[in-house]
Amino acid sequence: MRGSLWHLGESVTRRLAQADKKVVARRFFASEADLKKTVLYDFHVANGGKMVPFAGWGMPIQYKDSIMDSTVNCRQNGGLFDVSHMCGLSLKGKDCIPFLEKLVIADVAGLAPGTGTLTVFTNEKGGAIDDSVVTKVKDDHIYLVVNAGCRDKDLAHIEEHMKAFKSKGGDVSWHIHDERSLLALQGPLAAPVLQHLTKDDLSKLYFGEFRILDINGATCFLTRTGYTGEDGFEISVPSENAVDLAKAILERSEGKVRLTGLGARDSLRLEAGLCLYGNDMEQHTTPVEAGLTWAIGKRRRAEGGFLGAEVILKQLEEGPSIRRVGFTSSGPPPRSHSEIQDEKGNNIGEITSGGFSPCLKKNIAMGYVKSGLHKAGTKAKILVRGKAYDGVVTKMPFVPSKYYKPS
Repeated sequence: MRGSLWHLGESVTRRLAQADKKVVARRFFASEADLKKTVLYDFHVANGGKMVPFAGWGMPIQYKDSIMDSTVNCRQNGGLFDVSHMCGLSLKGKDCIPFLEKLVIADVAGLAPGTGTLTVFTNEKGGAIDDSVVTKVKDDHIYLVVNAGCRDKDLAHIEEHMKAFKSKGGDVSWHIHDERSLLALQGPLAAPVLQHLTKDDLSKLYFGEFRILDINGATCFLTRTGYTGEDGFEISVPSENAVDLAKAILERSEGKVRLTGLGARDSLRLEAGLCLYGNDMEQHTTPVEAGLTWAIGKRRRAEGGFLGAEVILKQLEEGPSIRRVGFTSSGPPPRSHSEIQDEKGNNIGEITSGGFSPCLKKNIAMGYVKSGLHKAGTKAKILVRGKAYDGVVTKMPFVPSKYYKPS
């Protein structure tokens, strides 16, 4: 269920429209009693959210509009996403940076205070445990957000290494921000709408930057980032203020910013060429293979010092055997695990994410192919339900990103 969210959303919509609703409800919501709920759960339901199980949480896949319309509206106006299922945490102490650098590929020490970057937690073989956005709040405070589906293994991994680090005299502690909720406000109206709710000048906050500030009367952690390719923000807000903040954002936008579910979020991130952990990156995939070489800090390439560094640095030197690439294709949209073949019918790789792009009105996908067959313009065949369709390696992002950077 983690991957084809768009597909799931369409399936839920179709079945709710056509089938016996009680049967469908049992099938998709059977484990509802076991699901965790964000503080916005009732707000989603009241606003027409179709709730589905996702990474142990009951989350909205879509609202009253279609996933297609919702995706397009986010790029034209704006979308507000509840991403409170994701796990925010702070590392503190004078050694929190050297500690974290043992676990991730980023040059955290080299970040200016109040800035962040995408990074990857690696294992001893250089594979990805999870991807995360890590922010240096100041030299003794790191804030990071990890994926909901990886929360338990990520926290266990961090805790295990923290115990060993502290036993050798390292000064580091952590706090998991379960008292906070996380909202993502994305799209061209994100900044003008949010500006109504804070006195701080958002025009001076650029992509990847972080501030602690007052928004709508609550102390928030604000990061200018997102998962859509659009300009936007992730807002960590005290949970008791989350519903009021969501309402205020929607009201200030005069209906143009809409509540947006996980279905559109998946379409948007695919159009932006961004990885979904569990689909496009897994324990056996290295950051180099995943096309995230840029996230390995220059100093880290020289020094190593993170888990799996030997494997990753060797791949940087010699090149990986497989690479993540984008595709456009004919026929039905490719799905996760669709086989990729060369023009002679030889297997050359596999699709990891795919769907119909609501904004481009064509099939897009990403997957892994053998090195040498990864260049843009390379022709391929993609198997969908046993039939081969024409595909071509295409540069990502498919939709140009619009991050707010200094001109």
